[in-house]
Amino acid sequence: MSIAATINDHIKQAMLAKDKDRLAALRDVKSKILLEATSGSGSEVSDEVAMKICLKLYKQRMETYELYMAQDREDLASDEMIQAKVIEEFLPKQLSEEEINAEIKAAISSLGVTGPQDMGKLMGHLSAKLSGKADGKLISSLVKAALS
Repeated sequence: MSIAATINDHIKQAMLAKDKDRLAALRDVKSKILLEATSGSGSEVSDEVAMKICLKLYKQRMETYELYMAQDREDLASDEMIQAKVIEEFLPKQLSEEEINAEIKAAISSLGVTGPQDMGKLMGHLSAKLSGKADGKLISSLVKAALS
């Protein structure tokens, strides 16, 4: 079952359960997926594109949550966190730092990376391989540490 179909099913369940917070998050994801479907060349959105949309929405919710917490607006922050947790259900399991470091070491040996001058080549390889499974900022900081 595609991510879009899964989200539709979850929307129906949230409507039946009268779960307003969950419903709001799911409807936002669905609207972004529909917007992508109508703006693109085809009418169907692939699971990979839907995953990127979910990841983007999740990051937006977390950034907004941190902003609200910095401004002492716990009421608004809790709403953002609830929606972020709903969106997180549709994301693949994120890799831990140890797993990312293992991937970095494997990529360094397979690509023959010798130092910081090869960071671009290494980041390009890792970004493609770990897309959706790890945050780019975390990958970058771990690569810098490994190469220095």
